[in-house]
Amino acid sequence: MAAAKAKFTRMQDGTAEEYAVIEEADAKYFADLPGRVAAAVAGLAKEGLGGYAVDRTQHSLQSATRAHLAGEDVDYVVAALVHDVGDPLAPFSHGRLAASMLKPFVSPRIAWIIEQHPVFQMHFYAPHMGGTRDARERFRGHEWFEDAAYFCEHYDENCFDPNFETLELEFFRPMLDEVFGRTPNFPETAAHI
Repeated sequence: MAAAKAKFTRMQDGTAEEYAVIEEADAKYFADLPGRVAAAVAGLAKEGLGGYAVDRTQHSLQSATRAHLAGEDVDYVVAALVHDVGDPLAPFSHGRLAASMLKPFVSPRIAWIIEQHPVFQMHFYAPHMGGTRDARERFRGHEWFEDAAYFCEHYDENCFDPNFETLELEFFRPMLDEVFGRTPNFPETAAHI
């Protein structure tokens, strides 16, 4: 039997009953968000940037493993795990895409670190690729400048080691469930579009 669907063609014409059907479908969809995020991390193995000693899934798992072993909290570990999930669809703004995913569920500090990490990461490689090593300096004085620099030094630039023993993605699944299973913490999510 087919699932019930709204009949309106313009949102302004929808009825309370139709929006109740939509809310029920939304609840099921939102409940699977952690699974879709896990799949996005796993998908980086085939869709992520190439040329590195490890694929992007392994890079992400190394980042999260290092953060977990260092005693970072669950929000930080999840942020480390998903920091590059935007690579396949937003290679020129992947930090912003990952931060957008995290923003409703974590602190503004963690979202900012992830949004800006591509600029801070340039400190380690940009001169070898025709870029500016100190591009991050434009953020000097920002309250989370040192936090972003720390993230990149400890949980990003050093996570390309094929011999590093990473924890499996399934280890992080309860953390993904916790973070992405929360009630979103900003008003835009109160009404879904």
